[in-house]
Amino acid sequence: MPITILPPKPSHPPPSPHDISDSDSDLSSDDGGGGAHLDFASLGLPSHQKSTHPSNNLLFTNLVTPGTLITPDPQWMRGHGTYIPPSTTNITSSLAGITTRTNKLISVSPLRARYTPEVGDLVVGRILEVQAKRWRVDINSIQLASLPLSAINLPGGILRKRTETDELQIRTFFAEGDLVVAEVQQLFQDGGAVLHTRSLKYGKLRNGLFVALSGQGGGSGVVRSRRQVWTMEGQNGGGKMDVILGVNGYVWISKHVEQVAKELEQKHMGITNMEENVSAGVYSSQNDFIDSATMREIARLRNVVTALVENGCRVDEDMVIRGYAEACEMAMLGETGAEDIYLGGQRGEELTRALRN
Repeated sequence: MPITILPPKPSHPPPSPHDISDSDSDLSSDDGGGGAHLDFASLGLPSHQKSTHPSNNLLFTNLVTPGTLITPDPQWMRGHGTYIPPSTTNITSSLAGITTRTNKLISVSPLRARYTPEVGDLVVGRILEVQAKRWRVDINSIQLASLPLSAINLPGGILRKRTETDELQIRTFFAEGDLVVAEVQQLFQDGGAVLHTRSLKYGKLRNGLFVALSGQGGGSGVVRSRRQVWTMEGQNGGGKMDVILGVNGYVWISKHVEQVAKELEQKHMGITNMEENVSAGVYSSQNDFIDSATMREIARLRNVVTALVENGCRVDEDMVIRGYAEACEMAMLGETGAEDIYLGGQRGEELTRALRN
């Protein structure tokens, strides 16, 4: 038996049909494109369901719960988040979420879900288990990801087959609790992911702050943009900061450390020597010194990211950079100046309202 969610009573009387603007009426229109809200009047629902379904009220979205009948019309195709009971043609919701339509395909997007890995995704994860030839990594998915010993760079840039000696020293590379940035290399049929850190831009994370975002799956507010790793200049006396947006909803903000590879390139050294010198400190767990001004700006940038998620904004490079600039301006206009880094509650709403304008 499905659960019925009653809409909350508005604090003011609902607008009459003559008071509804064109932009409001567009919510119930059908443009035939992907992600449009369902027009339940055309789905063949019984008349009593048409009158009580929230989709007929322009103040609400098409929210459904597990077991809710979406449509009995056989002309529609069921998508993710739906099922058809035996001996019927009724498309029924299997999730608590929002109904969407792509042409004749009906699907339900969950309100909250785990990350679904895809090949090529840049993810931030935490080492949970150390096994004989691999590590088990938490990437906010339904299963722990696997990072094989053969998928990492050995110290010194050595390219060779991994031996029993490397297996005995596996904990010297990554241990329980270490944070890593990696790329999804392969997927199993059961949804498990295989990671790799063979590039110099991947590996162990240090000198920073970890942020886990909550929300819908596929990034939890983080979108797949052109750049997910970039360096930005900190204001109010802070130094440069590195930002890593993992599509799995895990974010890493750290102090920028100049790569040894760039220094070696300036000295016109060989590629072999460059790899050897870079790999020397890749697996170090010792953080560098971070001054108080840089730590304050890292915390401010972290609050910007959480404010974007709490107020329903996307999290990508453009929004983070604009939000950080707006947060610094709001702090300078306040009484405490640059020391004010709080962006929760009403201040977070003011920040996102300024970004939307």
